Amino acid sequence: MRFRRAVTAAATALLGMAGLAITATSAEAAVGPRPNFQLPFPCNQVWNGDNDNSSAHKAYEIDFNRGSSAGADLGDTVVAAAAGKVVISAHQGSDNGFGNLVKIDHGGGWSTYYAHLKVRSVGLNAQVAQGQKIGEVGNTSKPGNNISPHLHYEVRTNDSSWPSNIKPAYFNGVKFGYPNANVTSKNTCSGNGNPNPYDAVEVCGDGYKVIDSQALGSAATTYLLYNSTNKNNCVTTIKATSVGAASAVSAFLEVEGAARKTDSGSFEYYAGPVSAAAGAKCVRWGGSAGSSSYESPLEHCG
Repeated sequence: MRFRRAVTAAATALLGMAGLAITATSAEAAVGPRPNFQLPFPCNQVWNGDNDNSSAHKAYEIDFNRGSSAGADLGDTVVAAAAGKVVISAHQGSDNGFGNLVKIDHGGGWSTYYAHLKVRSVGLNAQVAQGQKIGEVGNTSKPGNNISPHLHYEVRTNDSSWPSNIKPAYFNGVKFGYPNANVTSKNTCSGNGNPNPYDAVEVCGDGYKVIDSQALGSAATTYLLYNSTNKNNCVTTIKATSVGAASAVSAFLEVEGAARKTDSGSFEYYAGPVSAAAGAKCVRWGGSAGSSSYESPLEHCG
């Protein structure tokens, strides 16, 4: 799971008429868990997404509108679907039809695109939280391409070439109802935007549930999860500060009578997952972030 390291900056992305071409090392091509994406609009707004209204769409792109007239959405707020780093904030000019484009890198080989913006509210290399304003709905495009205001939204990965790297969109854990659907935003409905695009269940995988956790000061939280189907435990440490920047973080899991399994290093978003089958045995678990650390007693037996 080396995609969590800062070495991902070595990838070269060239955005042209045909989409995104990526030159990546084999380490960078490994795609991690899908971030916890939310609709790219403020809490409780309802937007209609349309995948098949444009001949330019090649895969799972979505055009969003919510007004009853062509220009009703012009200037509406667009927010980050998940936390990450802004790697493109520019008007694409005559290069393609994206116009004002913001691209956010969410780590793990995942990124999102927000195109045709009226204005861009974030600059290159900015670290943004989920729900943070990144622009406004617009109709910017290449010269001579007259379009009505809408948000063109894409989710891409770096493990294949365009357009197969355009992936289905998920919002609040639910796949968008292609080709057309109305979606209600849950983005930041529970409070402040999440600075980390990953949570413990996403890192450990489907079937796992959090059974214990320990805050590591304000820097991170270490989680213990359990999968009742395969009887495995899993530990991950999710960062809360220095998100998107490589810093020391670790996670470990020790089944009673067995050697400890540890994942540690300089990671951007999280350490782990570290998993093992415990059966009826007790486990010792924990992790660290910077100078803060935690080690549990033998517990959660059986």
